[in-house]
Amino acid sequence: MAVRKRKKSRKLRGRTRTMGWGRVGQHRKSGSRGGFGAVGMHKHKWVWMLKYAPDWYGKHGFVNPTSKTVDIREINVGLLDEIAEKLVREGKAVVEGDLIVIDVTKLGFNKVTGSGKVTRRMKIIAEYITENAKKKVEEAGGLVQLLE
Repeated sequence: MAVRKRKKSRKLRGRTRTMGWGRVGQHRKSGSRGGFGAVGMHKHKWVWMLKYAPDWYGKHGFVNPTSKTVDIREINVGLLDEIAEKLVREGKAVVEGDLIVIDVTKLGFNKVTGSGKVTRRMKIIAEYITENAKKKVEEAGGLVQLLE
């Protein structure tokens, strides 16, 4: 497609009041809009709707009720191992004997996942924990406590 050097609006400027839209007032005010928002999708904007928004009407899919869904906020067991000393210094974790007790619910998480290495002996308190994370903590000599 060839590129126009000049716009039609510049060409018509000063030549005509209506700029190619017919009688004075056509295409000027809000009457040409055909209503606010989605007005007319079943009436005068029907062809536009069929072409550009064919899925406008009807129900689509399934939405879970938010009261039934659980918001999963997860943290990796390897990250807990890295920040364990820092959590003890800040008072967000407790040392019981040779175990570092970390309650992840107090940190704002509810699930512990199994990515990373575990080198410290930790007792992890969480609502959910993956099998991989549980195995890594127990192999390092730690414990896992699940909340009800």
